Amino acid sequence: MEDSNNHVASRRSFLRFLAGSPLLALCDPTGSLDALIGTGSQKPTGWSADEPSTQKLITSPDQALNVFDLEAAARQVVPIAHWGYMATGVDDDVTLRANRTAFSRFQIRPRRLIDVTRTDTSTEIFGVKWKTPIIISPVGSQRAFHTQGEIATAKAAGSRGHLQILSTVTTTSVEDVTAARGGPVWYQLYPTASWNITQTLIKRAEAAGSPVLVVTVDLPAGRNTETLSRARLMDPRNCADCHQPGLAGRLKRRPMFDKLDLTGLVDYYAPALTWDSIRRMKDMTKMKLVLKGIVTREDAELCVERGVDGIIVSNHGGRAEESGRSTIECLPEVIEAVGGKIPVLIDGGFRRGTDIFKALALGAKAVCIGRPYIWGLGAFGQPGVERVLDILRVELELIMKQAGVLSLDQIKRSYVVESSR
Repeated sequence: MEDSNNHVASRRSFLRFLAGSPLLALCDPTGSLDALIGTGSQKPTGWSADEPSTQKLITSPDQALNVFDLEAAARQVVPIAHWGYMATGVDDDVTLRANRTAFSRFQIRPRRLIDVTRTDTSTEIFGVKWKTPIIISPVGSQRAFHTQGEIATAKAAGSRGHLQILSTVTTTSVEDVTAARGGPVWYQLYPTASWNITQTLIKRAEAAGSPVLVVTVDLPAGRNTETLSRARLMDPRNCADCHQPGLAGRLKRRPMFDKLDLTGLVDYYAPALTWDSIRRMKDMTKMKLVLKGIVTREDAELCVERGVDGIIVSNHGGRAEESGRSTIECLPEVIEAVGGKIPVLIDGGFRRGTDIFKALALGAKAVCIGRPYIWGLGAFGQPGVERVLDILRVELELIMKQAGVLSLDQIKRSYVVESSR
């Protein structure tokens, strides 16, 4: 009972902190505290700023009407520091908020009197056909949100037929995740400052059957996670068992780094990463090579020139640099620069089927989701992840029918218009 009381007290303190922090508007551009703490779209009876009501919380995945219901449920059970790691951005969280608010700049132009009895959401990427364009983004440390972590996510991806991308800082090995999914996953790479470690990680992923290497290029030298640091101060638990000093301590529960020589390595970032580094990676593997973190026309053109196989337009979910620019706003210039020569994927702030539709209309081949499936994972494990995937797929199918399109290749630029507001 004492631990429970401490937990409640710490959560109240955390909420008071949130009321005066940039986190206030994380989930809702209006900045309403009830939206932040997960009480749903309406204030329940008896609501107060000091303590969230649980009257509106769902108790099983099937009760979720949208992905935000799972966010609210997860927020009640995920430890404060772990929630802060997943939910926050950098500096003032401006880019994090922009990823959501920018969707309102694009409106959908529906067509009428079209037989939409049947719709096809399948897409093909690198010769593989997928049931849906919704991809599971790489998110590290998933056991911080649920004991089964990446295994639960992989089983959900397998059961629903979704492509999954596994993080370098996974808390489950690529071999075990591949087995749990029942098929290969793409592997996301943080190229460290040590070429030997980078090479070992690439070779291990390739040996595990990963057909695509996704190299993250938007974190060359770290990031300023102010709000996360404040959230950690509110967590009353003793975290020393999992979080030990130094890089070796941080990587203690990261099986991809087991038995690797970390001597001289201060972090898993690569400040000296250049186009020559990308060439060396491409030369040493048969995997397709995709760059994650491309947001400009100039870099997209270089990707094509340098033989990169694909692009993920990404700002790390607002967790890299504080550019203030959303990925959906970056997408058109990247699509124009690529000219259809290589596939372009996108992530960042996707929460609705309409968001996905807009990105597809602007030229994206597929959309990657991160936080929503972690909400499902944190709240209910594998069934929660499955529910998130189901909700987004159904929402996408619905807007396709409402817009009068029968397949993804019919979703053209003419189906969206950009507002001048």
